[in-house]
Amino acid sequence: MAGIETPVCNNRALREAGRRLNQFYDQFLAPSGLRATQFSLLASLKRLGPIGIQALASELGLDRTTLGRNILPLERDGLILVEPDAEDRRGKRLRLSAAGLERLARARPLWAKAQQGFEAAFGAERAAQLRELLAEVSRLDPG
Repeated sequence: MAGIETPVCNNRALREAGRRLNQFYDQFLAPSGLRATQFSLLASLKRLGPIGIQALASELGLDRTTLGRNILPLERDGLILVEPDAEDRRGKRLRLSAAGLERLARARPLWAKAQQGFEAAFGAERAAQLRELLAEVSRLDPG
């Protein structure tokens, strides 16, 4: 429809920027065989230790279904282990396997180069400000 201006949409701008940033990190991480989302999930599991699926989804700000889709290839490739939860027979706990720890260690320097590349493009101070702003956005109450 010619002549109709699209209003500024924060959601669209953030989603587009997020996709581009994922592509940027994916390029750096490609030699490790991990995508940016997979690196983040493995790094979170290393930091948090064995954790229930729902707790990890909450920690990452994901719904359980989305997390489940992200877990499948990592489990298939032997990078994470999905085990019964000793405290809740219905639940599952996730933990890094030895192969997952090794892959994460191999990917970490590549991730560091992506971080450096981003900060070289935007400046360390602006990058820190962006992280602070995005942390505030993450705490936004949808209600």
